[in-house]
Amino acid sequence: MRRGTCVTAVMTIAAVFLVCCVCVFAGPARADDDDESRAILFSGRDIWRNGVFAHGGLLFAPGGFEQDGYLLKVLISGGLYQYLSGGLGGERVYGAEGTIQIMPGWRIKRGDLEAKFFFGLDLELHRLWPDDPFNTLQGRGMGLRMAVDLWYEPTPRTMAAMDATVSSIATNHFARAAFGWRVIDEQFYFGPEIAYFASDGYRHFRLGGHFTAMKTGNMEWTAAGGWARDSDGQSSPYVRLGLMRRL
Repeated sequence: MRRGTCVTAVMTIAAVFLVCCVCVFAGPARADDDDESRAILFSGRDIWRNGVFAHGGLLFAPGGFEQDGYLLKVLISGGLYQYLSGGLGGERVYGAEGTIQIMPGWRIKRGDLEAKFFFGLDLELHRLWPDDPFNTLQGRGMGLRMAVDLWYEPTPRTMAAMDATVSSIATNHFARAAFGWRVIDEQFYFGPEIAYFASDGYRHFRLGGHFTAMKTGNMEWTAAGGWARDSDGQSSPYVRLGLMRRL
């Protein structure tokens, strides 16, 4: 089987797997029932001047989220973006991407610190118009991805979070750090965040604020906004939204 056909087949199987998991675990969501939760559905949107992205996925913990133990994370994402190609004399290039990540992991909880570690398969598909031979992040790719999520509550009213990921495909990597205080009758956290994304020949930096752990019924929301700037010298506001539901 050719590499491209293999990648397409695996991406299709992963998508079917995710749909099946959603169908199996979907049902009346439990409120304030963390001890029995075994799965989390999550999704998000991200937009700024040069890109629009969306993602969705499933996080499955056979032993529950209150215990140390095995995790499985499946994430599907896609988006449209543009950049200025230095190799093409500053010509604007438009891109579309689709990715699937299938990553087994492990959860560790020690006091007020929770850590999740993941390592697994990264499948990506990138298309560029016009073709940019100087960009290594294009075409079909199959690689490995490692990720870590940290959540810490130093006091009952504060939180600190850090998440980072790195892929063997075009050495693309991402990191974000945030700090927050409980506000408005402790309904959610609010505070500053900083984020950084990079791949071969490209850098993207963000500084803004976030709202985390806003609950409406069985849903939990996150939102963030601020200012973004990249290595092309382009800058603009950014907006990020997220939603999760325990099953």
